Amino acid sequence: MSGGNWAVVLAGGDGVRLRALTREVFGDDRPKQFCPILGRNTLIASTRARLAQVIPFHQAMFVVVAAHRRYYEPELADVQSSRVVVQPGNKGTSAAIVYALLRTCRLDKEAVVGFFPTDHHYQDEQAFTRAVESAYRLARRSRDSLVVLTADPTGPEVDYGWIEPQPRLKHHSSHFLYRVRHFREKPSQQLAQRMFERGGLWNTFVTVGRARTFLDVLEQTVPDTLRRFAPVAESSEPGQERAHANRIYETLVPGDFSREVLSHCTNRLIALRNPDAGWTDLGNPDRVASAIAQKMAQREMPVGSAA
Repeated sequence: MSGGNWAVVLAGGDGVRLRALTREVFGDDRPKQFCPILGRNTLIASTRARLAQVIPFHQAMFVVVAAHRRYYEPELADVQSSRVVVQPGNKGTSAAIVYALLRTCRLDKEAVVGFFPTDHHYQDEQAFTRAVESAYRLARRSRDSLVVLTADPTGPEVDYGWIEPQPRLKHHSSHFLYRVRHFREKPSQQLAQRMFERGGLWNTFVTVGRARTFLDVLEQTVPDTLRRFAPVAESSEPGQERAHANRIYETLVPGDFSREVLSHCTNRLIALRNPDAGWTDLGNPDRVASAIAQKMAQREMPVGSAA
């Protein structure tokens, strides 16, 4: 299928900030995406199940790291090898997105692609999937823009990215859409407080757009990284691609997609506000504890009671 909706699941992180917790619970240093932190399913399995509601099985791509093979192989045993992007090492989200995007373009040049971290939790997953469906529809119409899902902040968080929206766009979607005035990745406490008071939004990192639009934005913001991956884009055999990737990753400098790309292309962004999903990033033990408490409270809530 040409021009289909594709999802890229970013599962190559090392989970350093949660390592003490996961080591204590599971007895080894497996990254958090391979841990069943909020139930029976691992975080990567939960992400797969969430996206399966909106993305065809064969149009989901998974980005992993070779060192995690013993953890990701059982999780992805039913996934075609062409849909598993194995990085030689973890060089940050910019490299993961460029690599996965080029692989996706080789399979579908007209793809509309969404990038999804595995360490997210949603109190209302149906609200999340509705927002994702809206993002894909909007990305098809807005050929020159990337759609970023945002969340309403509950405080001046310094570990998240912040988006200062411009006036709301007129659009028939039930979600709120904004152009972006400023994008601040992990600001100081003072700046986060100011963004919070001004009605800023949290960047959830989930970003959707046409593959061609992503490539154009990457060319504008990280041209050297994109140029380095050119041999991968031109590879026709898996062995050839692996050899090129090994050489690329040996000298590649780690990079963060939000900081290097999104914060430098605000004129190309549309913020889709999704206040109902109850998003949190499971990046530290405090947020994990809070998510577990919320989940237990939901289970204990009497039928028919208001949230």
